[in-house]
Amino acid sequence: MANETMAETQSIVDPYKAIHVKPNPDGSITRSNNWPKTPATPDPPHHIQVLSKDVVINLSNNVWVRIFLPREALDQSSSSKLPLIVYYHGGGFVICSADLVNFHNFCFDIAEKLQAVVVSVEYRLAPENRLPAAYDDAMEALHWIRDTKDEWLTKYVDFSKCFLMGSSAGGNIAYHAGLRGALEVDNLLPIKIQGLILHQPFFGGVKRCESELRLLNDIILPLSATDMLWNLSLPVGADRNHEYSNPTVEDGTLRVLDQIKRLGWQVMVTGCDGDPLIDRQIEVVKLMEEKGVKVMSHFALGGFHGVEFTDPSRAEAVISQVKDFVFSSN
Repeated sequence: MANETMAETQSIVDPYKAIHVKPNPDGSITRSNNWPKTPATPDPPHHIQVLSKDVVINLSNNVWVRIFLPREALDQSSSSKLPLIVYYHGGGFVICSADLVNFHNFCFDIAEKLQAVVVSVEYRLAPENRLPAAYDDAMEALHWIRDTKDEWLTKYVDFSKCFLMGSSAGGNIAYHAGLRGALEVDNLLPIKIQGLILHQPFFGGVKRCESELRLLNDIILPLSATDMLWNLSLPVGADRNHEYSNPTVEDGTLRVLDQIKRLGWQVMVTGCDGDPLIDRQIEVVKLMEEKGVKVMSHFALGGFHGVEFTDPSRAEAVISQVKDFVFSSN
């Protein structure tokens, strides 16, 4: 309790300003529209090495995907199909979208450098649609991939080499989509998930961890902002020890890790010690290790939450780790 009291009394950052939203009297929020976006490029100039296009999955829920296809796949002399990475963007479940420049460029680079097809999923946001809405949309996207006749996927993807990946809140979504996917393996065929890639995943808990207190007023992700994001996204009345936030709590989701172990999936968790969430991420790594899941972790020194979107060398390092993981998991 002493630690929590200290955290609450010393936090000086306005959480709404930190994540660029304004609260409304009725409890809703108004999001900033200043985030730069970019359109898909299904027919770019020849020197651009990755094509992209948007496909609507569920119009009423505004669920859609942006597909990234390496141009080299169009070479008729190549008969080998490509791994599939299903990517979920970050934003604390509350802000951002798959067409933001940062996420578009990140997926573009993954597709180009791995020679993989990337399907980036746009899902519903909280508080208008609280969790598990984002998890439901993540699974709807997987079911669409399973059933689609889209040529970019049917012609160029090796569905037996599928990985679920996400950054920040997207890492949380990839984790929970993985838990669900592990329980319906046969229903997802021909998709065969080989592993999960959790990049700076957004997890929480009621008891404060050391990194949250050490980086209490972090300029990128202060504790007041993470608390508010959970308040806006968790089911009404739930606290941060809900299974959606804290994977270490004792409930049925822990048993699903036994299934992931039996399936032989591998999990990679990446982060850095300049991120207030790092201790939560380490807790999840230890949990999976205790459950016998094949897990590897890469935690860099320094940095901050989302550092790969502003530091090209950090982005290159993350993508290199992803490449090694994907091509060592088969």
